[in-house]
Amino acid sequence: MSLFQPMPNAGAADTTRPLADRMRPRTLDEYVGQEHLIGPGKPLRVSIERDDAGSILFWGPPGTGKTTLAKIIANMTKAEFIEFSAVLAGIKEIKQVMADAERARQYGTRTIVFIDEIHRFNKAQQDAFLPHVEKGNIRLIGATTENPSFEINSALLSRCRVYVLQPLTEEQIVVLLRRALSDRERGLGDINLNASDDVLKKIASYTSGDARSAYNVLEVAAGLAKSPLLPTSGRTGAPDSPEITDEIVHDALQRRVLLYDKTGEEHYNLISALHKSVRNSDPDAALYWLGRMLEAGEDPLYVARRVVRMAVEDIGLADPNALSLCMAARDAVDFIGMPEGNLALAQAVVYLSVAPKSNALYTAYSDVQGDVERTAAEPVPLHLRNAPTRLMKGLGYGKGYQYAHDLESKVADMQCLPDNLRGRVYYQPTNEGIEKRIRERMEEIKRQRLQANPNASGGQKKES
Repeated sequence: MSLFQPMPNAGAADTTRPLADRMRPRTLDEYVGQEHLIGPGKPLRVSIERDDAGSILFWGPPGTGKTTLAKIIANMTKAEFIEFSAVLAGIKEIKQVMADAERARQYGTRTIVFIDEIHRFNKAQQDAFLPHVEKGNIRLIGATTENPSFEINSALLSRCRVYVLQPLTEEQIVVLLRRALSDRERGLGDINLNASDDVLKKIASYTSGDARSAYNVLEVAAGLAKSPLLPTSGRTGAPDSPEITDEIVHDALQRRVLLYDKTGEEHYNLISALHKSVRNSDPDAALYWLGRMLEAGEDPLYVARRVVRMAVEDIGLADPNALSLCMAARDAVDFIGMPEGNLALAQAVVYLSVAPKSNALYTAYSDVQGDVERTAAEPVPLHLRNAPTRLMKGLGYGKGYQYAHDLESKVADMQCLPDNLRGRVYYQPTNEGIEKRIRERMEEIKRQRLQANPNASGGQKKES
């Protein structure tokens, strides 16, 4: 089968196709949303109208119009347009398309290749496009829900212009749904459905900026509204003018559509939002982002591990109980499972949010890692070494060691760092929570050392 197949008529009233596909905009004037890209005078719109779009990547969440924009370009361009999915195509198909495009160019025909879900192509498959993009044999249009910086080869990425599509607003989705209800050619206009703005807003709010999901919900709701099996309580309109009610929408939705990919960028965006909300002492925001992750199906043990990390990175010794509580939350999730474990994690993130904050341990250990990497690994001072044999004692192992418990102050004036880090200070506690008492204790220890040896150095502070 040739890949150069004529595109189906997007405006054909084929009721076997999903509503979302039938209602796909055919022109830029029908397109709703992404005004920052295709508004009057915007660069993308100008380049499309001039038939000079070049190689581009559309990056955005599902249902924001990436494929639709590609199809609009196909309808407006004078080039040969080839569309295939990265899920189905292999390297053999790619090479065949590239060879056909190269031959077409020799006869003066331009070729645009549209690849849906281009992030699913591996490195070898993406490399197959690179020389043909460079030579101008094809203009590449890719659509991806994943961050191109991580999923697209840098060489190919540098030759494409990236356009970021945003989730549609509730108002924009309501416009699309209202259009579908009134369109007799491609939509549901022949059914004469009634739906209030509140009902359409409910669909829009529950589909998280995804127009495709909103269309799917509307289509299911329309089927329920005109069903003769629908209970009388679900109908408020005349028999020949069924109405989509809140109850019908609730049945059609079943479960809210939450934008989430446990292996994609949204996964990292949400855990970042949770961590930074905790760090900023905002329990309400922390609870919200926690709920967004858990209700979308995130592994609760992953969340528990990250919560433990927050306890040691952002609270530390300002509240030593934070780590214990987070470990208990982890154990609770593991023991009782979900959804009961949600509350244990909620308790942990609220506790962390309101706890005193300190990253003193985090920065101290980072400085230790830096010194381990940059400085010579000097041997352990002899007085800190055990001497279990006569030979080792003879070599000076343990000589000069002072047993702190034998001293009244319990603090010996004894160097415990190697000579090249003598006096180095890593841990500098804050005045937050328990660390204020730790700081006072460390100052007392320092005074006791100075009393034991007035000539002792005050210590070399860590570098900023």
